[in-house]
Amino acid sequence: MNKKLTLKRISINLAIDEAKVLEQYCHETGKAATDVVRELIRKLP
Repeated sequence: MNKKLTLKRISINLAIDEAKVLEQYCHETGKAATDVVRELIRKLP
């Protein structure tokens, strides 16, 4: 059974140093930035 996934596109502005931190983390873990952001959102209360 395939569930149809509904998505909403968002964009964010990051300071250069924030973007570098995200890019470095993605490089080190092999994760896409989208997946990292989703994981962080899921951890929110």
